[in-house]
Order: sequence, then structure tokens, then C-alpha cells
Amino acid sequence: MKFSELKLRGVYKIDLEPRGDERGWFTRLFCANELKEIGFTKPIVNINHSYTQQKGTIRGLHFQYPPDCEIKMVKCIRGMVWDCVVDIRKGSPTFLQWDATELSVENNKMIYIPEGFAHGFQTLTNDVELIYFVTSFYSPKNEDGLRFDDVELCINLPIKATVISERDKKHPLLAEKKDWQGIIL
Repeated sequence: MKFSELKLRGVYKIDLEPRGDERGWFTRLFCANELKEIGFTKPIVNINHSYTQQKGTIRGLHFQYPPDCEIKMVKCIRGMVWDCVVDIRKGSPTFLQWDATELSVENNKMIYIPEGFAHGFQTLTNDVELIYFVTSFYSPKNEDGLRFDDVELCINLPIKATVISERDKKHPLLAEKKDWQGIIL
């Protein structure tokens, strides 16, 4: 695993290092010892698998409040996505700034998203599958989200949005979240 920090402190692109021969290849998706290099020490409590049918679909931007904040590691195992994170850490110098990276089967990369970030993606192909390694159980009472189209975030999607769930459309805009200053970790 090779770690490259993105522009938001604590978010890493992970380049996987497949080993191959005439049979094919093998790569490690998770290694607690190697992940210590970037400060990861929590146990994985869920491994989730998502399927998204249509190109242009938006999922997110999702997060959980303390005490259920989660670290996520995301890998695309079919198709291609534009994966986006937003810093929502109260007092962070990059508060409400975003960064994105493409994940695909071809580029064989993962993204490491620490606690204190909202996460979402847009599918760049049809029939996309992702797996997520997650450090906190899903907590409906502590979940929330930001809208991709919030003018305060100025997120530039790579392609036109085609499908957005009703739940994601209903997240309030930041201007409607009076006095919202992010999450305290």
C-alpha cells in the first residue's frame, strides 16, 4: 500500500500494489500494520457493498455525528466513480473545503476518509460497485448529510447528475442549518 495525502489533511489516496504472475494477481485491501503509517488504529466493524445502476447517480454526502463518527476506506470493484469528501471538522483550516478523486477497477485505488468528513460519490459509468471498510456501526439517530448542490460548497461535478435519492435531496442547505459549525471530534 502506498499512501498519498490529498489536499485535505488526513484524507489519503491508497495505491494498491498487486503482485501478479501468469495466473492473474493478488492485492491486499487492508493491513492494520501498514495503515498505522497514516494513524489508523481503530477496528473495522462493517464491510459494506453498494451497487449503483445508472451513470451520473449521486450518493451522499453522508456523515455521522459523535460518538458515531466513522473512518471509511472505499474501493471501487466495478465501474468508475468520482469520490468526494468535505471537511466538516469544527475549527479546521479547511472547514467546508472539498476534494475528489476517481476510483475505478482500472486504477486500483482506494480512498481513506478519516472522522470529520462528509463522503459521497457520483458514478461515471453504469453498474458501479463499491466496498466500504467502516469503523463505526450505522447510527440512524446520528446520521446527517450535506447536499452536493449546496452553493456554499461549490462542488463541481464532473458530469450531469441523473439520479439523486429523495433523502439526499432533502438534506438542508448550509444556509438553513443555522449556527452549524461542523462537528467536534
